[in-house]
Amino acid sequence: MVHRVAVIGAGPSGLSSVKACLDEGMLPTCFESSDDLGGLWRFKEVSEPNRASIYRSLTINTSKEMICFSDFPIPADYPNYMHHSKILRYLKMYAEHFHLLQHVRFQTSVKTIRERPDFSRSGQWEVVTEGGGGQEEKHVFDAVICCSGHYTYPNLPLKDFPGIETFAGRYLHSWDYKGPEDMCGKRVVVIGIGNSGSDIAVESSRVAQQVYMSTRRGAWVIRQVSDNGLPVDMKYNTRFVHILFQLLPTNVMNWLGEKKVNAMYDHTMYALKPKHRLFSQIPVINDDLPFRMLSGSVILKPNVKEIRGSSVLFDDGSTVEDVDAIVFATGYNYAFPYMPSSAVYRSGHRVGLYKHVFPPDLEHPTLAVVGFIHALGAIMPQAEIQARWVARVFKGHKKLPSNQVMMKAVDKDTKDMENSYVLSKLAPLHVDFVSYMDEVAGEVGARPSLLWLFFTDYQLFKRILWGPVTAYQYRLVGPGKWAGARGAIFTQFDRMFKPLKTRELEVEKASVSSRLMKLSLIAVAGAVGIYYVHVRHPAAMTTLLSKLRPQTA
Repeated sequence: MVHRVAVIGAGPSGLSSVKACLDEGMLPTCFESSDDLGGLWRFKEVSEPNRASIYRSLTINTSKEMICFSDFPIPADYPNYMHHSKILRYLKMYAEHFHLLQHVRFQTSVKTIRERPDFSRSGQWEVVTEGGGGQEEKHVFDAVICCSGHYTYPNLPLKDFPGIETFAGRYLHSWDYKGPEDMCGKRVVVIGIGNSGSDIAVESSRVAQQVYMSTRRGAWVIRQVSDNGLPVDMKYNTRFVHILFQLLPTNVMNWLGEKKVNAMYDHTMYALKPKHRLFSQIPVINDDLPFRMLSGSVILKPNVKEIRGSSVLFDDGSTVEDVDAIVFATGYNYAFPYMPSSAVYRSGHRVGLYKHVFPPDLEHPTLAVVGFIHALGAIMPQAEIQARWVARVFKGHKKLPSNQVMMKAVDKDTKDMENSYVLSKLAPLHVDFVSYMDEVAGEVGARPSLLWLFFTDYQLFKRILWGPVTAYQYRLVGPGKWAGARGAIFTQFDRMFKPLKTRELEVEKASVSSRLMKLSLIAVAGAVGIYYVHVRHPAAMTTLLSKLRPQTA
């Protein structure tokens, strides 16, 4: 029976794992190498080795209602798209509210985890940690949850850029970028058009002499501010849209989505259009990039062919002279250096995990990875539902399939993802947000039933079908049910609107003339309908009136 659990990392995934263990009556110990919690969202002026790093101005591109934990809504007065300092503050509020800090050991890094000699019987792990003073300590745990993330080890492929050793200026990875101060008045080349590369190009272009952005494949770019000013994920990440994806061919959904995106700005005209379809890869989310391109502050270029001193040559034969700085926004490698090789099952480009959580070939299911997931949706709700499932498995309430069944499922997932998405060694996995949340929630026993709600709570059914798929939905039923979940769903748009209500406006009442106009339009529409029926089916009106006429004895 699992009782003591080691949790590696005190970011969002680690904190939700600690809470999930406590909810199941287990005793977690969370090891955090820094002196504070927050993981990715803890900003440092100087990037620290083997830790995630963010830039000073970073604002999340997922709205607050979509990113928050399922039983702890983000304060209503917080902005919808939060600066990293607000996210860190929210994580601290979460930890304080659920009394998680007493289970975290700061300035303690995990060096190795390995099976105990009696693992085949006990399923236990030996965890070796190193404290701030360099002293090592050995611990024995019944289970381990790895929450170290995948934005820790920057990918800097210098060998793919011939002549980089001749470059006279400064080059850096986006992991080292903190702000545009060093770009003032300079000519900058940003390599990579992901979310980080786009943010850095936009921000640098405000102070640089000129910014060039190099992309190998192009990208679909969508806005955070969607129709009627709503956050784009609140507008479109709904169960109704998800159902359309299940009913309509993928090509049709791609066509509809691309038509919508191109209505904002034509990707062919901007030279942004990639070879892949819209839903084959997570798009870039950036409202400012198209304007910076229109203003000439950012110029899009193809792949870099060669670097000669201060000149950068591109695949189309063009050259940019007098380059002062190059920023490599070339993604991250992922690794679990503390994990034993026996726990790493390879499947394609990726570390194969059953439902992206459990190593499929261990004798006992006492090791899990939480938060190692990639989808067009917030990672925090996904990590939280994973942690809840892990805790149920560790406690013995849920049983995993056999190793053989899990390995087949992992390999099938790999093939399905390769057929559906554009994957690479740096982005080896991609899941559909709603499908994955529902799948893991089904393992927990917390997946909401639309059919049941239709007959028992129609008002809630409507909000779950048409509204955004917020994490509150996974606290309505089952283990971990939260009494406030229904209310949180009913008030999620109130919290979204709250930070925008910064001054009072007079609400215009409908005038008599506008009401008469509406009634007239309704009457005209009704008359047209009656006339249409009368012309097409002359006997229909007579038959209907005869049925309405009172019967005489």
